[in-house]
Amino acid sequence: MSGCNTRAIMACLPYELPSHMNLHIITTGGTIDKIYFDAKSDFQVGDPVIGELLRRMEVDFEFSVESAMRKDSLDMTDEDRAIIRRLTQDCSEDCVLITHGTDGMVATATALQGIAKKCIVLTGALQPAAFQQSDAIFNVGCAIGALQSKPHGVYIAMNGRVFDADKVVKNVARNCFEKTA
Repeated sequence: MSGCNTRAIMACLPYELPSHMNLHIITTGGTIDKIYFDAKSDFQVGDPVIGELLRRMEVDFEFSVESAMRKDSLDMTDEDRAIIRRLTQDCSEDCVLITHGTDGMVATATALQGIAKKCIVLTGALQPAAFQQSDAIFNVGCAIGALQSKPHGVYIAMNGRVFDADKVVKNVARNCFEKTA
């Protein structure tokens, strides 16, 4: 049995994969950035963690991090989504990763539909990145893989899957994302 013929696979793709990714990251808050204040017994959105996560993973591509806001996605408004859309449209990179709270992620992904010539992936975490059992690093890794392999469009990377933005819902009862018809 022969190995995978990468050139043959690449020739069959209906789009061009980036030869070198230059990534722009927009942070919005959400659980991925939450920190626990022991004295208050409270979680609050803290500083963005994505830059430190990528440095620890020793990624081999350039990236920039821009903090749009520090909000729980349940508190996001249409105006907040318009800010995220503007920042996404205005950045020069064609690969954009957005860290986001999971409860409002689908609404924001929908608001980003129609942005041309960019691969946009939203991801987050169901547990804060500061927690040992967090899914944050796994979801970020999945999102980065999607940015390097998907054509232009808007996607959500959660739970080890990459979903088209218009074909996904968060199942609150199961605390996971699922494909819709």
